[in-house]
Formats: sequence, C-alpha cells, structure tokens
Amino acid sequence: MPENLRSRTITQGVQRSPNRAMLRAVGFKDEDFSKPIVGVASAHSTITPCNMGIAPLAAKAEAGIRAAGGMPQVFGTITVSDGISMGTEGMKYSLVSRDVIADSIETACNAQSMDGVLAIGGCDKNMPGAMIAMARMNIPAIFVYGGTIKPGHLEGEDLTVVSSFEAVGQYSAGRIDEVRLLAVERNACPGAGSCGGMYTANTMSSAFEAMGMSLMYSSTMSAEDAEKAINTEIAGKTLS
Repeated sequence: MPENLRSRTITQGVQRSPNRAMLRAVGFKDEDFSKPIVGVASAHSTITPCNMGIAPLAAKAEAGIRAAGGMPQVFGTITVSDGISMGTEGMKYSLVSRDVIADSIETACNAQSMDGVLAIGGCDKNMPGAMIAMARMNIPAIFVYGGTIKPGHLEGEDLTVVSSFEAVGQYSAGRIDEVRLLAVERNACPGAGSCGGMYTANTMSSAFEAMGMSLMYSSTMSAEDAEKAINTEIAGKTLS
C-alpha cells in the first residue's frame, strides 16, 4: 500500500505536472513524488522565550523525516504570550489564539494534502492549538514539546517567572526594595524555554506524552539541552 495516500492527490498523474513543477522548486526530485509528505508545524517566534528555541528543533525534525524516507514541508503558525500580555488588553486575544493556531495548521496540512504532521510548540496556546488540529484532521501526527526553561539564579535561590510576579507583590507590600525587585526581574528567565514549574506548558507536555502524542520521556527535557534536539530528530524519523 502506498504511503502517500493523501499527497498523491498533488503529485501523481499528467494533470499534476504543474503541481510537481512547483514542488521541484522547493527541493523535490523525481524519486520524491512517491514519498509521504510530512508537515512540520513550527511555532517558532521571538515573541516569548517559550518558542524562541523552536527553529533549530524544526530543522532537526526535517532532517529526521528525510532520513526516514519522507519529504518534510516546514510552515509556521502564530503565538501569543500570556506572561507578556497579562494585565493588558492583549489578554483578550489569548484564548482566541488557540483556535487561530489550530485553524492555521489544519489549513496548511489539508490544502497541501500532507500525509502527516509533526507540530512543535512550547507554550499554553500553541500546544493545545496543535492538538486540536491533530484531532480534527485525524492524520498521523506527533507533537514535540519545545522544552522547559532552565531556572534562573539569584543569591543561591532558584527563580522562575513566577518569582517575578511574587516580587511585585512583595515590593507593593514593602517587604523588598526596588533593587531586589529589579534583581529578580533580571535573573528570573535566563534563556529559551517554557515557564519553569508545573504550569500550563509543562503540565500539557506531560499529558501529551501520557496520551501517546509525544515520544516517551520527552516531556521533561530542557529547551537548551542537546537531548531535546536529538529527541526531535527521532520524532521525525518515528512519524515518517
């Protein structure tokens, strides 16, 4: 049985010669038109640290799909950051963005007749958005968690973004001064990755793994550790 049951709609037959011409421009060769086309839905953005490390992971997924005999097609989707928009009018867009993300992934996969999709997300909006799209399309799919942020450090204390929220309350109550408030702010989020702690992103990543939508043992990896990149490439191979 052919493995490209959906994508053969755009790759097979005389009438699809123009379609193949377009695909050749993005790297397809004669032998590639019988391979499954696998989408890589990348939620990379520099809007939030949760997603700023996803672009290299998408490249690893692409390499894994190719190595396993598939043809990857990478596309993007939006994200918003609750941590940045919180307390502003921007929060009105937060829940709505999940539907926009789901719609964008479904649109790309179905419009391009993709045979499967690997989605990479790292926040509490693009993670459920990707899962909604996967459930609606019912095609082979894997979710890759972008990974958690590493803890910040200040005077021997581990910090997360919640430490910064707490510091605002402490300052307002007169328990710390402005110097301490600024020190916490500067050290709470040291790099790429989702908010540290069992908040929405890390909780969802654990649930996705338990549901079988992510590879085993992948939900607790740090965004900046080498094992996350290795795991993403394995996920691409597994899906293909």
